[in-house]
Amino acid sequence: MTTLLIVDDQELVRVGLRKILDGEPDMTVVGEAGDGAEAVAEASRLRPEVVLMDVRMPVLDGIEATRRIIRAGHSTRVMILTTFGLDGYVYDALRAGASGFMLKDARPEEIAAAVRIVASGDALLAPAVTRAVIEEFARQPGPPTEIEPPAAVAELTPREQEVLALLVRGLSNPEICEQLVISEATAKTHVAHILQKLGLRDRVQAVIYAYESGLVAPGG
Repeated sequence: MTTLLIVDDQELVRVGLRKILDGEPDMTVVGEAGDGAEAVAEASRLRPEVVLMDVRMPVLDGIEATRRIIRAGHSTRVMILTTFGLDGYVYDALRAGASGFMLKDARPEEIAAAVRIVASGDALLAPAVTRAVIEEFARQPGPPTEIEPPAAVAELTPREQEVLALLVRGLSNPEICEQLVISEATAKTHVAHILQKLGLRDRVQAVIYAYESGLVAPGG
């Protein structure tokens, strides 16, 4: 049973999300919070598997709350659920350690499916915005072109480097399989090894890592 904490400053939104998610046979909402500071406290007290986090809230915003929850070192994962589109909030939230991003106008079944993906240890961006997010990262000012790649990259095999390049472009495991003519199990193994060797938590972190460490050039 996946335990959830819902964080939003609008009670009506919290009630709606609770109704959707408590109705799922494999999920239970263990708490709610109306601002970021309360979210940090409740996440520490309840240790939910997934926090559904709004961005704009009083006292402490969702981005800083996400950063504090992740830094606490618990296994709790954060999924940003917001009405805001592709702007600085999204990238700041992902850099803070969020494992997913969904818009509030997503269908109930999409939100439930997203929670399952994040709870399973993977990372998720709404399908409609995945590549747009990566393209926006590519447009951001990046590190100098002469920057040396992190030493950990040298530990990747040639095949793992190929998989990383495709992963950073936003390809899913099935798409990576098609590109490299490998099985999905093999693709999953490669992704797991990449994350382990680079010390990353999930695919979202891999995208950020690749752009911010100079492995992929902005606009490339």
